[in-house]
Amino acid sequence: MKLLLVALNAKYIHSNPAIYSLRSFAVMQDERAAAGIEPVEYTINQQESGILADLYQRSPDVVAFSCYIWNWSMVRRLAANLRQLLPGVPVWAGGPEVSYNAREVLESNPALTGVMVGEGEATCYALFRAYLEGVEKHPELQNIPGLVFCHPMTGEIVETGRRELTDISRLPFFYGDLKAFENRILYYESSRGCPFLCSYCLSSIDKRVRLRDISLVERELSFFLKEKAPQVKFIDRTFNCNHGHAKAIWRYLLEHDNGVTNFHFEIAADLLDEEELLLLSRMRPGLVQLEIGVQSTNPDTLREIRRYADMDRLRHAVEVIHAGHNIHVHLDLIAGLPYEDLESFQRSFNDVYAMRPHQLQLGFLKVLKGSHMEKMAESYGIASTQEPPYEVLFTKWLSYEDVILLKRVEEMVELFYNSGQFSHVLPALEKRFATPFAMFCALADFYEEKGYFVNSPSRAYRYQVLLDFAVRQAPEQERLYRELLLYDMYLRENLKSRPDFAPDRSGWQEKLAAFYRKEEETRRYLPDYAGYSAKQLQRMTHVEVFSEAMGQKQTAVLFDYRMRDPLTHDARTVEIAWEAFSPQEP
Repeated sequence: MKLLLVALNAKYIHSNPAIYSLRSFAVMQDERAAAGIEPVEYTINQQESGILADLYQRSPDVVAFSCYIWNWSMVRRLAANLRQLLPGVPVWAGGPEVSYNAREVLESNPALTGVMVGEGEATCYALFRAYLEGVEKHPELQNIPGLVFCHPMTGEIVETGRRELTDISRLPFFYGDLKAFENRILYYESSRGCPFLCSYCLSSIDKRVRLRDISLVERELSFFLKEKAPQVKFIDRTFNCNHGHAKAIWRYLLEHDNGVTNFHFEIAADLLDEEELLLLSRMRPGLVQLEIGVQSTNPDTLREIRRYADMDRLRHAVEVIHAGHNIHVHLDLIAGLPYEDLESFQRSFNDVYAMRPHQLQLGFLKVLKGSHMEKMAESYGIASTQEPPYEVLFTKWLSYEDVILLKRVEEMVELFYNSGQFSHVLPALEKRFATPFAMFCALADFYEEKGYFVNSPSRAYRYQVLLDFAVRQAPEQERLYRELLLYDMYLRENLKSRPDFAPDRSGWQEKLAAFYRKEEETRRYLPDYAGYSAKQLQRMTHVEVFSEAMGQKQTAVLFDYRMRDPLTHDARTVEIAWEAFSPQEP
């Protein structure tokens, strides 16, 4: 008998830890019986007809879908079509998108046989055992906690009650052969549950935090380190809610760093104590990255959503982390929360922007099934999309026109701030505006005017777009903006041809050639390039001369692309002594 555990991921780079955990738990219980459990992954970007054909050709006896807001619409369609193609095959659903309104899910989706509610490891194994033992007529299924299903004889919906929460130290480690996860993010769980009560989050429902035994965690982390996995993302909801647990893991990573693997954590920055900040300050650049949910800086909003963050401590923590220049910091905001109108959100945006995160995610409220926010939606005047991801359309405080504006600002932040491509020109451009939010609004208006929201410029052409926008704001600063954009561009790209907005340097070729011939002999600026000829050095690096960007001082800058900043991926830069490279004034 074959049970397909089906995941539909948002992107190819993602993987679904749930289906592998379900299978590994079943193998631990009975390896022979679990041999028929087969995890299979697709993405929501694949052709639906192709997924359907592949599922059909696998000849399953039972199918179970892992359901989330990003794939639920596709799961429903696939389930309905599978029911027609394989009418005798039970189709089950599980996961957060169906756990909190399972009865309603079954009533509106007759193609589904039933729903596995809550944590699925033990439930899925018990269900598969029932099918193996030939009790698909369902009377015995009533004795399996964690199921909601439609009785085949009476048509009534049967709820078997909640299953006890899992001791997560009893769950097996499901990574063994990483070939199946090549070029994909690895996810790891060292705790379940969250002690906080944030009203928009499903984790607040499970308030009991369960920690995986630290000896197991260390052994499993050693596997990732030994395999030199590029990145491991902890899916703990608030990783540092238990100080001892967090410190033990961070200390282990610090002591066993392999120089390659990056570990991602979602944390509450205001909970960090001085010992944790000291540990983080000692990490290799790139060993750790932190995602911090700020959500809002409006005290009324934070109080209403039951998120009791100390903003002064949060700012202090981010400032201390930045000072080490060794940890990528990602800060989150949510638009559409109660008591946050457009003016309030602008303040929240500017407050978070002032913390200079490496990434600022401007997200939009999702009214998740089973969350406290869903219960309060009517009183808040929240309207959200009827289909997943149930994203806010408007609230009592924020109009749909405001949401449209914020969507456009979100895209500008993603393209021009989060890309990291414009790290020198943006601070200069900000000075022309009252606030950073005002700058991104003006940039969004410019994009709309030029039609770029429809015909999106290429990554390279965005430099020209930003130059056109900047010159419109301050024509007298055009040379400065050109130089800053050129500097930003060469920080990231070893260009084969110069951009159109760059000054002509064709007359400097002999000066450049002389500099590289001398560098081949002395290795003054490129000591790590032993064995390379002058011509090779010139191809592998770049020299550019700036004046306005360097405060009116004529300066030659060498961009070294082999030595990149592990956080920003910017090339190493070295100012060259003027006697080594001194072209004529252009």
